[in-house]
Amino acid sequence: MNNCLPTQKPHYQTLRLILGDQLNAGHSWFKTKSDNTLYVIAELKQETNYVKHHTQKVVAFFAAMEQFAQALRKAGHHVLYLTLDDTHAFDSLESLLHDLMTGFKCEQFEYQRPDEYRVIKQLREFGLQLAQCSEVDTEHFMLPFEEIELIFEPKKHHTMEFFYRMMRKRFKILMQGNKPLGDKWNFDGENRSALKQHELSEIPEPLCFSNNVSSIVERLTRHKVATFGECTNTIIWPVTRLQAIELLNYFCQHQLVRFGQFQDAMTCQSQFAWSLFHSRLSFALNAKILHPSIVIQSAIQAFEAPNSGISLAQIEGFVRQILGWREFIRGIYWRNMPEYETYNTLNATRALPHYFWNGQTNMRCVSEVVKQSLKNAYAHHIQRLMVTGNFALLTGLNPNEVDKWYLGIYIDALQWVELPNTRGMSLHADNGIIATKPYAGGGNYINKMSDYCKHCHYNVKTKHGDKACPFNSLFWDFLIRHQTTFETNPRMAMMYRTWQKQSSEEQHKTLQQAQFYLSNIEQL
Repeated sequence: MNNCLPTQKPHYQTLRLILGDQLNAGHSWFKTKSDNTLYVIAELKQETNYVKHHTQKVVAFFAAMEQFAQALRKAGHHVLYLTLDDTHAFDSLESLLHDLMTGFKCEQFEYQRPDEYRVIKQLREFGLQLAQCSEVDTEHFMLPFEEIELIFEPKKHHTMEFFYRMMRKRFKILMQGNKPLGDKWNFDGENRSALKQHELSEIPEPLCFSNNVSSIVERLTRHKVATFGECTNTIIWPVTRLQAIELLNYFCQHQLVRFGQFQDAMTCQSQFAWSLFHSRLSFALNAKILHPSIVIQSAIQAFEAPNSGISLAQIEGFVRQILGWREFIRGIYWRNMPEYETYNTLNATRALPHYFWNGQTNMRCVSEVVKQSLKNAYAHHIQRLMVTGNFALLTGLNPNEVDKWYLGIYIDALQWVELPNTRGMSLHADNGIIATKPYAGGGNYINKMSDYCKHCHYNVKTKHGDKACPFNSLFWDFLIRHQTTFETNPRMAMMYRTWQKQSSEEQHKTLQQAQFYLSNIEQL
């Protein structure tokens, strides 16, 4: 038995486990108090090393877990919070739970259903060894877990737009009777603006917190937990419900008004380039500090307030991310696991280049996004999809390595949300379960949505020759490399027709340039 745990242990009839992404204060568990129930929240080595994580990610989860434990105690519940000092001798979650169940003479074990396949597998196997074990819902998502199998079919493409419309109707969100507010379901066409020079000064300063995490940082160092990325003794992310609500209100008051308009924009010319008009609520949501319905309703209330200035396009774009995409991705994950994490339709095998870990590359877009991610453990969806994800797709980076990088570097990354977004959306490794075509693009898209190219070593206007933008030749090389897979795809027909119109000499130079870049990928 671990000497750090209490030697004189009281008897509890029930032990309830709360994982680090189950910090839901509104859960029905907490509506009643019982002296016979012990809640356990534990920092675990297994959760720090299944991939290498950004330091801020580990620190933020541990800080939020500790704050949640304190809040439960204050509410009158019996809570055991275990740090790495207490759990380091246990090689797995199961061994820790066995020790606790024995030590506290618990007769019943209860847990909320984990949102990651590897953890649900662990807990269900552990539960088989017990006489009494119960799995309950996390009471967080808007689509009940039991309905996932009724809506999603494994290994089959599903269209998010149809799912989103169904959810809008079901929850009566932004609806007028049976019709969508404004007679349109989707205002995405109005939400694709790049930032002009004079608009840079209008980017609001992000709300950042100063949570002291020095003791956690010291603990990680002492236990030799391998992490990466920048981290000081304070973190800017919300680790309590009050902070999360404050961040939500700040977003509704200052950023929602232009969220949709600039949700795809990127810039390197503002000190607030990393945050722009984004809510940055994904960590609080994915840790379940905030419920999605609260986020949606708060945003709608701000939209409906007199003289808010928030257009329908802005609120619809935001609601679609929470009610549509987030719930959709979860359904895809659970209906296709565990096979989904093995998919590699395009047979990509190239190793992740070194600059994914330090940002040291002449490609300004990749450098900006990676360095921002290392500094803040955050990048918005277009940076993830159309810069680092697009580059990984075009160059054929190994999906296993790319998955680990995305899962480790971002503060909001849990496998249920990361895996479909990365392996499906970014890498098109799932044979079209999520997207009907790969999200491949040349330098033109990045140039259209950002000012990265204006400050780049490479020339975004050229496909080959001295300092030609790597994205341009790599884009065409990707299409030709996978021509048999995609040439009959109606959404890609125009791209292949464009290629066929080019002279054979132009085609040869472009593909030759791409091969040079692929052979020298570490030097880009």
